[in-house]
Formats: sequence, C-alpha cells, structure tokens
Amino acid sequence: MRFCFFVRVLWIASCACLLTPLQAAQDDAMLQADRAFTQAVAKRDRTALEKLLDPDFSWTDFNGKIRTRSEVLAGIPEPAISLDGHAQSKSFAYGRLGDVQENLDRAHVVRVWAKRSDGWKAIVHQEIMSLPAPPSVTPSAGKDCENPCKGIPFQPKTQTEREVAAAYSKLETAAMAHNSANFTIMAADEFIAVSSNSNKIYDKPGRLEDFAHSKMGGVAPTPLTAVRMFDFGDAVLMVSEHTPDRGKPLHVTRIWVKRNGNWVEAISYQTAVQALASR
Repeated sequence: MRFCFFVRVLWIASCACLLTPLQAAQDDAMLQADRAFTQAVAKRDRTALEKLLDPDFSWTDFNGKIRTRSEVLAGIPEPAISLDGHAQSKSFAYGRLGDVQENLDRAHVVRVWAKRSDGWKAIVHQEIMSLPAPPSVTPSAGKDCENPCKGIPFQPKTQTEREVAAAYSKLETAAMAHNSANFTIMAADEFIAVSSNSNKIYDKPGRLEDFAHSKMGGVAPTPLTAVRMFDFGDAVLMVSEHTPDRGKPLHVTRIWVKRNGNWVEAISYQTAVQALASR
C-alpha cells in the first residue's frame, strides 16, 4: 500500500511538472504583452500599441468615458495609473482569457487579455476611482430586483451564453438576499469586485462579511440594459451597461470561469458613467 501511495504521489508530481511550464509560458506571454501595452501607452507609441489591441478593444476611463480601438489610436488617453506609479499588481490566466489588475491608492485598473491566433491582445482597459469614504447610499435594482435577479433583457445565442446569463442572475439573487451560501458557490475564490460607488476593493471574504452584517457597501445588483458576451471556451468576458434606481449609470466588466461544470464570477469592475454625452 505504501509503495502504491508513493507511486501515485510521484505520478501526480510528474504531471504537475509537465503542466507547469506550459501554464507559466502562457501567463508569461500575457504579462509580456501587458508590459508592452503599458510602455506603448506611456511613450504614446501608436504603432506599438496598434499591434496589441483586439478589434473589440475598448478603453473606459474613471469618468466612464468609453473609447473604441480607433479612438484610442487616434489619441492615446492618459492612464489613471502611470507606468512608474508603483501600483500593486496581480494577474490571472484562464486559458484563452486573462486579466491584469493594478491598484494604487483610490485608482484601480483592469486590463483583460484575449489569446488570439497571433498572440495576446488587449480587449478591455477599464479604470475606477473609488470613493474617499464609505458610501451613504448604494445604487441598486430596488426592493423587488426584477432585473437582474429574476431575468435580464438578453437573448442568448449559444448554450454558453444561456448558462452564463443564468449564473449571473443566480449570483445577483444571492447578493440581493445576502445569501452567503449561494454566493460562495457562484463566486470564484479569487473573486474581486471594484466599483465607483464604493470606497474599497471587495474580495470574496470581504463580500461575505458584509452580507453577514446586512451591508452592500456601494456594490449591489443593478438593472441591466445592454450586454455583450465573448466566449473563450471555459472563460467568458461579459461587458454590460446598467441603470440603477439612483445615481449614475454603470459600465461593468466581468469575467466568468467554468469550474467543475459550473460558471463562477472572477471579477466585477463597475465604473460610473459621469456624463452620457461624453461617450
């Protein structure tokens, strides 16, 4: 029995050794592309930046102004966190989709990367400036939460879109009810939520702690008005627009990951749109 156990442990370790270099190479390639992106933005190098942008790329600044790929290349915006800003950074790769998160004081940035046939391409750059103090009110979907808890105005075109839409409604229902058990199932362990309506970054334990005290902290389900989903196999990028019961509209970027047959939310970045006319 001891010999069999030893052989099993050795086999698992060997498999890990075989898998790790490939996973690391994919992650390193994404991070290399991200470094090239930040350098190109800092140097205002349009030629270098153009090679790194996905056709569906969008840049959302902390005021909620959204620029398309062509608009960014016509005039590269000033980033909320500069190249030498000494920001805290972390990254996650989910096969053909990944993200890089940066945080510096009240400024927060997420860049989402898509692996295409010619390498990693930036598909989202989104910025958030968090509140200087805890919020006094939380924009939400209202008491009944018809949208998004009971359904959303979205017609899925694929089975994956149907599954993610259902997972999204289930997660928002759990959040609205402060149902920690269901939220735990629907949120990834590395879950992060950042919002213009909050003064802090929420990880999974922090979110559950607020639920235990019947708090929302500025982050709550809000009615969805438009959504696009980008399917990358076991990962989906969800970009949506929301109109809460009070306050500014929200532009939201989420990543969903399929684990053990279930879709879980990994990130939720929510930027308040300060002026619709500026978009």
